[in-house]
Amino acid sequence: MKRYDKLVRDKIPEIITANGKTAAWRFLTEEEYMEKLEEKLFEEVREYQEEKSLGELADVMEVLYSICSARGYTKAELEAEREKKAELRGGFHSRIFLEYMDE
Repeated sequence: MKRYDKLVRDKIPEIITANGKTAAWRFLTEEEYMEKLEEKLFEEVREYQEEKSLGELADVMEVLYSICSARGYTKAELEAEREKKAELRGGFHSRIFLEYMDE
């Protein structure tokens, strides 16, 4: 039996059962959930960096949305904050790379 010890998507237990396999799983406490979401974010970003695929970007977004929800924010609030920062400081579309500045 292979050990995973990681946060998985909600339908994974059903999918495992539908494939005729068995698995042990449990529900996390709130504290464990936040910790595992943070770990999952790094995992998904790492997978995106390796594959550069749209699917991996979607996984990153799903984890970000879950973190927002767990912290009491909505997707709309996240998007509003992103828009506000983009309005004030811009995005990253111009490909500007700051080399140095005088202090």
